[in-house]
Amino acid sequence: MSAHTSPTATYRLQLRPGFAFADAAETADYLARLGVDAVYASPVLAAAAGSTHGYDVVDPTRAAPALGGERGRVALGDRLHRHGLRLVLDIVPNHMSIADPVANPWWWDVLRHGRDSRYARCFDIDWSAGPVLVPVLADDGDDGAAALGELTVADGCLTYYEHRFPLAEGTYQAGDNPLEVMERQHYRLVSWRRQDAELNYRRFFDVATLAAVRVEDPAVLEATHGEVLRWVADGDVHGLRVDHPDGLSDPGEYLRRLRDRCDGWIVVEKILAPGEELPASWPVEGTTGYDALREVCGVFVDPAGERPLTAFAREAGVPVDFARVEEECRRRIATTTLAAEVRRIAALLRGVEAERAREAVVELLVAFDVYRSYLPEGRESWDRAVDRAVRRRPDLAGVLRRVDTEARADPRGELARRIQQTSGMVVAKGTEDTALYRCTRFVALNEVGGAPDRFGVSPAEFHAAAEHREAVWPHTMTTLSTHDTKRSEDVRARLAVLAELPKEFTAAVRDWTARAGLSEPALNLLAWQTLVGAWPIGADRLGGYLLKAAREAKLRTSWVAPDPGFEREVAEWAERVLADPDVARGVAAFVDRVRGPGWSNALGQKLVQLLAPGVPDVYQGTELWDLSLVDPDNRRFVDYGERRRLLERLEGGWRPPVDGTGAAKLHVVRQALGARRRHDLAGYRALRAVGAAAGHCLAFARGRDRRVVAVATRLPVGLDRGGGWRDTVLPLPWGRGGWVDVLTGRAVPATDGGGFTAARLAALLDRYPVALLERRE
Repeated sequence: MSAHTSPTATYRLQLRPGFAFADAAETADYLARLGVDAVYASPVLAAAAGSTHGYDVVDPTRAAPALGGERGRVALGDRLHRHGLRLVLDIVPNHMSIADPVANPWWWDVLRHGRDSRYARCFDIDWSAGPVLVPVLADDGDDGAAALGELTVADGCLTYYEHRFPLAEGTYQAGDNPLEVMERQHYRLVSWRRQDAELNYRRFFDVATLAAVRVEDPAVLEATHGEVLRWVADGDVHGLRVDHPDGLSDPGEYLRRLRDRCDGWIVVEKILAPGEELPASWPVEGTTGYDALREVCGVFVDPAGERPLTAFAREAGVPVDFARVEEECRRRIATTTLAAEVRRIAALLRGVEAERAREAVVELLVAFDVYRSYLPEGRESWDRAVDRAVRRRPDLAGVLRRVDTEARADPRGELARRIQQTSGMVVAKGTEDTALYRCTRFVALNEVGGAPDRFGVSPAEFHAAAEHREAVWPHTMTTLSTHDTKRSEDVRARLAVLAELPKEFTAAVRDWTARAGLSEPALNLLAWQTLVGAWPIGADRLGGYLLKAAREAKLRTSWVAPDPGFEREVAEWAERVLADPDVARGVAAFVDRVRGPGWSNALGQKLVQLLAPGVPDVYQGTELWDLSLVDPDNRRFVDYGERRRLLERLEGGWRPPVDGTGAAKLHVVRQALGARRRHDLAGYRALRAVGAAAGHCLAFARGRDRRVVAVATRLPVGLDRGGGWRDTVLPLPWGRGGWVDVLTGRAVPATDGGGFTAARLAALLDRYPVALLERRE
C-alpha cells in the first residue's frame, strides 16, 4: 500500500481479551458497509498477560495467543479480504514488557546470562553501571531492606512473592541464603523507589516494566520486526502505524530501513508542534493525525471566550500562564522522574563536575519547543533550545556550549542521541501528563498535540493548514479521537460551547463549587468541565477519571507519592455530587443548554475531518455519540449490534433527526465515507460565505473538478443569538450540473449570485447543521 494506494479511510479497532481476532472479523461486513476500506488494529503481537492494549509486547515473534494466535490472525485477514478491506497494523518498535520476566524469553535470558546473553544487544542497558537493577521491592522507607527478607529460592528461580527471576548457572546450592544467591546474579532486586534516579536500563518514559529496545541495531530490528514484515511480504498487512518513533535512537534511519522492507502505507505517531514539519528524509506518508485534530477541533472554538474564561480561572486560583507551568512541569520531570536518564547523559560530559553537568542537561531538555530534534536535520529546533537554555542559565553557558559543540560534531554519537531521545520523554511527561492537568482554564484545548495557549483556530488558519496538508502530506492520517486522547471528540465538541457561554458557565461553576467543590482549584475546574462534557456519567467512571487526573497533575497527590486523604476526597466527590439533587439538577439543566450546540459542533468537526485532506481514521465506536474520557475509559467495549441496526435503517433511506441516538452522526460518517469512495478528492479549495453570518460557515471543495463540497456550522450559539443565517449565501464552484445535498437528498436551492451560483445557507442548513454537496450532471 504505497502512497498512491493509501486507504481512503481507516477504522481503529482496539483488540484485547474479549475482543480478539474472531470478534474483529465479525465487524468486517459492517465496516465495509460503513465505508472505510482498511481496518487499523492495535498491536497484535504476544503481549503481557491480560493486556488490554497490546503495547506491552513480550514476544515479537508470534501473534498474540490471547487474541487467537496465528490461526486467528490468518482468519481475520481472510475475512477482511472477502469484504474488500485491508489491514493496517500498529507496531511497537521502542520497547518490550519485562513486568513478568518469565513471559519475556529475551529478558529472562538477559537476567540469566548478563552481558553474555544473546539478547543483551536488544536492550539499552548501561552495563558499566553494574548488575541490572530490577525495582520490584516494597519500600516502607527502609530502601527495601525488609523486603529482601522475603526472598526465596524455589523451582530453580529466585522468587519474591509472585515475581520469579532466573539463576545463573552454578550460583545456587541447596541451603544457600537467598540474599547471597541474589548477589551472585547479573541483576539486583531493589526498591521500587530507586527506579527514577538509579535505573541502568532505558525505559519507555517512566514505566520501569517497559524496557527500551535498540532497533538501531539491524540485527535487533530484524529480530523484533521479522514476523510483522513476513505478514507484509505475504500480503496480509498493507500498512503500518509506528508507535512512538521519538523514543528511538535515530528515527529517520529506522524508518528508512523499515521502508526498504515495506512498500505499504506507513504513518508515525509523531506529535508536531504548531508549524512543525516531519523531517523531509523520513520515507513515510505522514503522522497519525494529532496535528489535524488540533486544527479541526480548534476551528469550532470561539476566540471571544478566551478573556472571560482566563479571568475566571485566575480568580479561582488556577494557573493561566501555560508556558510558565509547562516549564515548571518539564523541569520537575527531568529532575525527578527521569533523573536516571539525565545522570546517564551527564556522565558523557567527561571533565565536567557532575552536578553542573546534570544541571546543564536538565536546562537543555526543558528548553525544547518541539518534542525532539533529529540532528543533523532540523538544526533550527536544536539551536533554539541551546540558545534558550543559555539565556535562562548564563552561569552554565560554557557547559551548554560544549554540549552543543560535541553534539553537532557527532550528531549520531551517544551524547546527541540520548539528549534527543530524552527530550521527547521530558516533553511528553511534563506537558501531556502534567501541565495539561494543571492549566485547566478550558480543557477542550488540553489535548495531545494541542496548544492550550492558542485559544482556537481561525478559519483562515484552518484553510491554510488544509491546503498545506493536501500539497505536502496528502496521504497522512487525520483523527479526532484515539486510544491516547485525553477526552473524546464529542466531549470536546460539547466543551467548545463553553467558549460561547463563558458568563453562564462560570456563574454555574461558582454556584456548584460553593455547594460541592473540590479543595484543589485546578482539579475542581477540571471536574466541573468533565461533568458537563461527559454527562450523563456514573460515579465510578467520573471518580476513576478524576483520581487519574489528580495523580497526573502531581499537585496534591501523585502516582509515586499518593495522599490518602486527598484521594479519598476525590473518590467521594463523584458520588457526593451526583447524589446532591440541587447540584445534579443544575448540571443537567446546563447540559440541556449546551447539548444541541455540542451536537452541531460534533457533526461539523466530523464532516470536516472526513472530507478534508488526508486519510481519516474513525476511532472505534465514535460513529455514534461517544462521551469517553482518557484511557482506560476510551477502551470500553463497543455495541456493534446497535450500530448495525441503525446502519440498516440508513441504508433503507432513513434520514434521522439530530437526537440522543447519535444516528445523525452515523449518517454523516456513512455519507462522507461514501463520497470518499465515489470521488477522487485530490485538490482543496476554501469556500467563503457572504453575508451577515459568514463567519459561522466553514466550507471547502474537494476534487480536481471541485464536485464535492463540505459545509459546517461554526459557533452555533452566536449564530442563533445573531438571528440565524439571514441573507448569508455560500458561492459554489462553477461547473455543469446541479448540486445535491446527500445528507437530505434534496437539490440545493441556489440563487444567481451575479455570475456564480450561491446556496442560501438558511435553506441549505435547515435540517442538519452540516451539508455534503455533490454536483450531479
